[in-house]
Amino acid sequence: METSRQKWLALVLVSMAIFLCVIDLFIVNVAIPSIKTALNASDADTQLIVVLYVIGYAVFLIAGSKAGDCYGKKRVYLIGMLVFTLASACCSVSQTALQLNLSRLLQGVSAAFMVPQGLALIPLLFTDANQKARAYGIYGSIAGVASVIGQFLGGLLPDIHTFIEGWRLIFLINIPVGLLSVYWGYKLLPESDKQSRVDFDFVGQLLLILLLVAFIYPLIEGREKNWPLWTLIVLGTSGLLSLVFVVHQRYRKRHNKAVLIDLRVFEFSDFNWGLVAVIFYFMVQDTYFFVHAIYLQHGLSITSTQTGYYFVLQGIGYVVASVIAVKLLERLEEKLIQIGLGIMVLSLLAHLYVFRTAEVHPALVYGTLFVYGLGCGTVLPCMLTVAIRRIPDALVGAASGVYLTVQQLAIALGIAVIVGLFFEALTRNATYLYAYQLTTWANIGLLTVVFGVFLLNRKTRK
Repeated sequence: METSRQKWLALVLVSMAIFLCVIDLFIVNVAIPSIKTALNASDADTQLIVVLYVIGYAVFLIAGSKAGDCYGKKRVYLIGMLVFTLASACCSVSQTALQLNLSRLLQGVSAAFMVPQGLALIPLLFTDANQKARAYGIYGSIAGVASVIGQFLGGLLPDIHTFIEGWRLIFLINIPVGLLSVYWGYKLLPESDKQSRVDFDFVGQLLLILLLVAFIYPLIEGREKNWPLWTLIVLGTSGLLSLVFVVHQRYRKRHNKAVLIDLRVFEFSDFNWGLVAVIFYFMVQDTYFFVHAIYLQHGLSITSTQTGYYFVLQGIGYVVASVIAVKLLERLEEKLIQIGLGIMVLSLLAHLYVFRTAEVHPALVYGTLFVYGLGCGTVLPCMLTVAIRRIPDALVGAASGVYLTVQQLAIALGIAVIVGLFFEALTRNATYLYAYQLTTWANIGLLTVVFGVFLLNRKTRK
């Protein structure tokens, strides 16, 4: 890069990948009720709006990373960003739930290709160790800010009535950001070396796609269709595909061929305990926003805009706690995560009291959500560090890929199971309050399991 100023501008550009990826997850959560009404979508359709996005992202993360090595990180970043922008435009003009969900899937897949390049380009921009550390910190902060902005805009934009429906604006705002990122990225980002040949496990990739779709899709559609035989058969098939996938990965490893998932990472107990914790924790993470957006807007008749304001306090609490947690992690380790989980559980108990009637007191709501954000910000940034701390350097990349993939799939599982529980209660003519309390208690139970996982890990290590 010619100047220091250009380096930092380039950092902003590569950070736009994670910014758009995160914002499009959070912005949709708050806007779900508006989208459901506008498109006359079914309960399953609304779940798929989130699920297809995270599945597309999770399944192709490893492929996206390898594509950067093969074709050049800059090129893959630019193509991924361009496709993400196009997919956002398709979302904004969707006339049916099916059109929207297919566009969301394309968003997730393109995000899986552009996001890994953002992280990989930082070492090319900054060779100085101090500058590199600062760049990674800024990158992470932008992701945190995106979650706050997403929650705010997801509430605000659907209430804006212009020449188009307000919910469409949540996708349209991606277009100028994406196009500017492509234009300036082409001009400012450095070229990276390309590997003439990158071995890739295409069969493993296909098996992973099939087993995840076979597992998640019937969980969503089965409840709404009263569990027809085909849903049970497909679920059973997902288990068989999982066994085939493991056998295939072991076979390729024995023959020194590239694998999608290096199974050696599962030889470390901290990592295995960490994955169990990730599954239960992230089943709560997105479910929380999904259920609250519907309950507040449809159950308590709170406007979309006000819902967005409430969620901003949760995001601010998250950012504040995450800054502090990183400094305390080395000294407290799992104890810090358990403290955060305790805060989250206590806050959810407070949620049951604060949101029991439509006569909610704004100060109580803001305080309760801020405290919940403090708990999330204490837990979330520390979980990956604790899970991979004893992984050898040669396997850290593989372990991180597995961790992030499982994280996204746990989000999809939570939407399928816990949100499905919410909709099932409503289908049986329960009140919104009962459905909300039922799923909140389920989330408390899941967080308690996560607490127990870290407690067991500490005891077994001793």
